[in-house]
Parts: sequence; structure tokens; C-alpha cells
Amino acid sequence: MSVSLTKGQKVSLTKENAGLTGVMVGLGWDEVQPERRGFGLFSRKPQDIDCDASAILLKNGKFVDKSDLVYFGNLRHKSNAVIHQGDNLTGAGEGDDEQIMIDLSRIPADYDRIVLVVNIYSAVSRGQHFGMIRNAFIRLVDMRNNKEMFKYNLTEDYSGMTAMIFGEVYRHNGEWKFSAIGQGTADPGLSELVRRYS
Repeated sequence: MSVSLTKGQKVSLTKENAGLTGVMVGLGWDEVQPERRGFGLFSRKPQDIDCDASAILLKNGKFVDKSDLVYFGNLRHKSNAVIHQGDNLTGAGEGDDEQIMIDLSRIPADYDRIVLVVNIYSAVSRGQHFGMIRNAFIRLVDMRNNKEMFKYNLTEDYSGMTAMIFGEVYRHNGEWKFSAIGQGTADPGLSELVRRYS
């Protein structure tokens, strides 16, 4: 049965799940339907909000190499331990909008955490922010049986925020854990978000 997490909560992935090697991280969100601007034929449909999920792999808590960023432009980490399933441009539909597979057994020993973030593509130029998004969540699924283990629903108002640190998978005393973070940032893009960890 899935456990619902609250902001700041930390849980063990491997302690309760003996033999767990792979987790699927599903991230989802829905766009708040905006009002059309203007009248009749001249009304302008607002642009879809394109949220991009990424995984930032850290060594001793630091981002040291650009190949340690797994995102729509680099779908597979060189270790094959973290694989992004591809970009969803609109967030339309039910369930996960983007998925990242993490093979815990293949993560090289010098990596200690994987930060899971989502940013809005071209947020500043499009005038978009997380206040225009609802039902955002991150969930972790045991890849052996497709059972959802944990889910964290982000419930705060993130108006004005253009990026979000959803959570992180990290190594602690020989076990893998997950921390539900839910921290909004005003970083205009992924490179600025990554810079927080360099």
C-alpha cells in the first residue's frame, strides 16, 4: 500500500523493501485552465506550460560534471543507472507526466544523492509560474511489481516560482532513502537550478 508523504518527510526505500534495486519516479502536474484573453476570433489561447523533469546526480552533495544531469537533452546517465523516459510538452492527461527510472544497484559508489527537480521551460519569457499548476506530485514505484510505495502531493501555493525541487533519493549509512522537499525557486532555467548544487 502506498504511503502518503508530507513536506520534509524522509523515508527509507531499501530498509522495508528487501532486495529493492529499481524505482520508477513518476512526476505529474495539471495546468490550471486560464481564461482566454480578448473576444471572439481575436481571443488568444495561452501557451501550454511545458514542465521538464530532471535528475541531478551529486557526489558528496555536489554537482561536478555536466554528464551528471539527466534531462530531456540527456536521457541516460553514463552509468545507465538513471534513465529519463522522455519529454512531455503539455502535462495533459492522467497519471505521470514524466518518468525517471533509477537502478539503485547500478549507481556508482561515489554518488550519494539524486535530486529530482522540475522547471517550466521558458518560464520567464512566457510569463508562466507554478501558481498556474495544480495537482503536482512525485511518486516512487517498486519496479519489480509496479506497486507505488510513496507519493508526495505538493499542496502549497507556488505562485511566482519557476522551478521546483520535488525531492531527492539519497544514500545514508548503506541504505537508500527518499526525502520529500517541495521547495519552489525562482530560477529561470535548469542551468541556474543546477548551479545551486555546484
